[in-house]
Amino acid sequence: MKLIKYISILGIFLVSISSNAQSKESFEKQLLLVQHSWAKIYYESSGDAQEDGFEQLENEIASLAKSFPNKAEAWIWHGIVQSSYAGAKGGLGALSLAKAAKKSFEKAIEIDGAAMLGSAYTSLGNLYHQVPGWPIGFGDDDDAKRFLEKSLKLNPDGLDSNYFYGQFMYDERNYKLANEYLLKARSAPERESRPLADQYRQEEVLTLLAKVDKKLRK
Repeated sequence: MKLIKYISILGIFLVSISSNAQSKESFEKQLLLVQHSWAKIYYESSGDAQEDGFEQLENEIASLAKSFPNKAEAWIWHGIVQSSYAGAKGGLGALSLAKAAKKSFEKAIEIDGAAMLGSAYTSLGNLYHQVPGWPIGFGDDDDAKRFLEKSLKLNPDGLDSNYFYGQFMYDERNYKLANEYLLKARSAPERESRPLADQYRQEEVLTLLAKVDKKLRK
């Protein structure tokens, strides 16, 4: 009887492990699809097509975050899609999406701020930098700088962390620092799972480096 009970418990345990593994694999596959879709919509579409694409993708990532509420990565990408959708939508109507993105990034940080090498801090810092300040929005460059620097501590050699800090420094007219961090972004290691995003981001790095170079030559 004890042996039968032990085998039964072991069977339940193994089924649980298998189910968890399948769930993790399913989440990672779905998240990767979101990442690839985001890159194509963000970089390869415009106008109404881009706005419609982000609207659909926002529904998909919202569903994923609902299914995996304790996954910081889901909330990070929920925020990225929401903020990108806000950018595509434009105008004051985009502010509600920006606020929703802010909450998503904060949720991700609450769960695990180090997830995806601190991407929540990177995106939240950029959001604070891009959104208008009071009385229109919540934008604040002091908060932007603080979050972007936090992301650099977690991912000092990353493409996005260095690019967005370089962009911030360019806007702050600190061209020497902008150049320093953009060059670091230029030499960032490739992300095997995100070749399209890396390709276009590196093009953005080169474009901004050219602008920085002109400023430094004056």
